[in-house]
Amino acid sequence: MLAKNNRTDLPTKTCKVCGRAFSWRRKWQRCWNEVKHCSERCRRQGTAGSKKNS
Repeated sequence: MLAKNNRTDLPTKTCKVCGRAFSWRRKWQRCWNEVKHCSERCRRQGTAGSKKNS
């Protein structure tokens, strides 16, 4: 019998800001294609960094 919480089968992406790999989360199930950041902190840093460079 397979375990329910087998996280090795989940898709992964790399964060655009910090470069860390992060895996699929249930709250992202509808928008997984649009997810670019591993956390809220990276999302804020990424948007702040792009404003400075523009």
